Amino acid sequence: MIRTAAVLRKLAALTTAALLGVAVAPSTASATPDPKAPKEFVALSDVDPTIIQEMRYFTEHNFVGEPIDGYKKPMCILTRPAAKALHKAQAGLLKKGYSLKVYDCYRPQRAVDHFVRWAKDLDDQRMKPEFYPQVDKTRLFADGYIAEKSGHSRGSTVDLTIVKLPARPTRPYVPGEQLVACYGAQKDRFPDNSVDMGTGFDCFDTLAHTDDPRVQGVQRANRDLLRGALGGEGFVNLPEEWWHFTYKPELFPDTYFDFPISRRSLGGKG
Repeated sequence: MIRTAAVLRKLAALTTAALLGVAVAPSTASATPDPKAPKEFVALSDVDPTIIQEMRYFTEHNFVGEPIDGYKKPMCILTRPAAKALHKAQAGLLKKGYSLKVYDCYRPQRAVDHFVRWAKDLDDQRMKPEFYPQVDKTRLFADGYIAEKSGHSRGSTVDLTIVKLPARPTRPYVPGEQLVACYGAQKDRFPDNSVDMGTGFDCFDTLAHTDDPRVQGVQRANRDLLRGALGGEGFVNLPEEWWHFTYKPELFPDTYFDFPISRRSLGGKG
């Protein structure tokens, strides 16, 4: 009888609180929806489906060793002018028997934040043998390999290479496999159907500098072919990375976006 009375009193209190609009327990906050891309952004495949896409940060084969935050789909998103300029460059290369292959395009700020967290974790060295074998991880910020902001987040920067047609298939990376230095001979590096550029993509080494004098012969010719094809359409190369180009003038030169990489961000499904 005493227990029944206590229960009735509790129910009466809850009912009174509800009538007065008083919260009796914290409600679960609804998730904040992801931001959407401005209308000036497009999927590269909608502008030029012939450009090969190998979106490394969607996979575990990158210098962090895991899929990167914000890469919900393995797709290239760019501002429309940058995508159209790539289409023009691709048209010229196709006539010569080559194709562009993109590794990374628009990069959300949350992905850059992921890089920064990884760079500060000095115990995580799992991908060092391939991507930064000669660089101490404590130097990644000072040497400019990692920064808290990236031009990729503005939407007009792309990381890419050239592939000789017909394109050979590239085998998938197997997490935990033995890694080989990114600056080794092409036959020894992780197999990539790219032409020989002297290093692999995202190689934290001075040999990746576009005009490093040690890069000669076929490797030099391949870098010049890429730079010439893109430079003729308004892209400017970053001297420290042979694969890194920014379309000028940038549509959003001062804005760093954080919408995730997916069709949904562009107003589509998925």
